[in-house]
Amino acid sequence: MKYDIILAGVGGQGILSIAFVIDNAALEEGLNFKQAEVHGMSQRGGAVQSHLRLSVGQIYSDLIPLGQADMILSVEPLETLRYFEYLKPDGAVISSSTPYQNISDYPVLEEIYREIRKVPVHVLIDSEKIAREAGSVRAQNMVMLGAASLFLPVKEESLKKYIQVLFERRGPQIVQVNLKAFDLGREAARARGL
Repeated sequence: MKYDIILAGVGGQGILSIAFVIDNAALEEGLNFKQAEVHGMSQRGGAVQSHLRLSVGQIYSDLIPLGQADMILSVEPLETLRYFEYLKPDGAVISSSTPYQNISDYPVLEEIYREIRKVPVHVLIDSEKIAREAGSVRAQNMVMLGAASLFLPVKEESLKKYIQVLFERRGPQIVQVNLKAFDLGREAARARGL
């Protein structure tokens, strides 16, 4: 088994927190992983992406070749489109529909959504609305992780364990908000027939 994921978003959206949870869940289950990151500008709003590779065997490269990603997991819809060339023909796109409009010429959202919907296996959900329902708009990354969890080769319980580990120093209320965001994201993806 080999599973390659492109994580995408902008600075401040918690892309590396998603990677932490998946990485540790994979290790817990005896998988190997490699991760390569590109951080955006040092301020909020710069592009951030991470190549995350999971495998039962040895992984020789940190980087995912073009056309080989099993999943694009993105917390921002325009960032989703940036990495389409990495996706396998039968790969999945899990994307927030909530834009981070920090540029004056941000494309028309419906055109972005139309491109995402062309991918045969896609989940496009309003992460901001769902995170707000969970208790904090800052939990959008955990909403998206929950939606992606239906596809990931690691158990839901392992992912939740490392959500707790990630947020435990911030207190039990923050842990619960993020676990609820994960559950609501998972439900939203399942509601789309996945």
